[in-house]
Amino acid sequence: MKARGGKTVYGAAIGILMLETRFPRLPGDMGNALSWPFPVLYHVVRGATPELVVRQKASGLLPAFIEAARQLVAQGADGITTNCGFLSLFQADIAAAVGVPVATSSLMQVPMIQAVLPPGKQVGILTISAATLSRDHLAAAGADPATPVVGTDALAGEVREFSKVILGDEMELDTAKAERDILDAGAELARTNPDLGAIVLECTNMVPYARALRQSLGLPVYSIQTLVEWLHGSLMPRQFAREMVDTRPGTH
Repeated sequence: MKARGGKTVYGAAIGILMLETRFPRLPGDMGNALSWPFPVLYHVVRGATPELVVRQKASGLLPAFIEAARQLVAQGADGITTNCGFLSLFQADIAAAVGVPVATSSLMQVPMIQAVLPPGKQVGILTISAATLSRDHLAAAGADPATPVVGTDALAGEVREFSKVILGDEMELDTAKAERDILDAGAELARTNPDLGAIVLECTNMVPYARALRQSLGLPVYSIQTLVEWLHGSLMPRQFAREMVDTRPGTH
């Protein structure tokens, strides 16, 4: 047998484009390396702040994201993702530039989830900023722009902990309050959409609270974690026994 080269790093199939931030990243957050059951590669895109990406449509940052994605591929990544759902706007451009599978946003799951739901049920989206998650973001991800959306940015007219800390890039996060924000947003999404059948978390920082949301509402919860683990499964398929095993009674 011969080994084939061409990379710098081996065994880390997923490359993650990171915003430049300082806020806490809990286990479950894709920016916490302990969140993944497999190795990943990271590249921080300098100047890509939450404020600029979420509230200003990542204006002027496309060349930097493309260059960072190319560097990850050169380093060894076989697939690229990002740590902000709002970067769906760059999906087509990054995919065209790097020559490997690209999944910029958890919102890309919306059409598939809608297809597997029972008739009469629909997908809903929780976002960090309903004020700026536009029809353009949804369309770029292949999602129906009419998909219902609720944000943690203005629940009951309040500025909530989760959106305030993440978008403000603050150093401390009250995790109990943040979880309450996610649960309240989920409850509002369910209240205003009685036909809700599943939830997609736009924000990658919401993943640590996905289990609590599932337990609270009893609905399937999809996120960047479910998307990236699906992508990784295609890039690094499980190894099964090569030999055919005879499972007939009496053969063991």
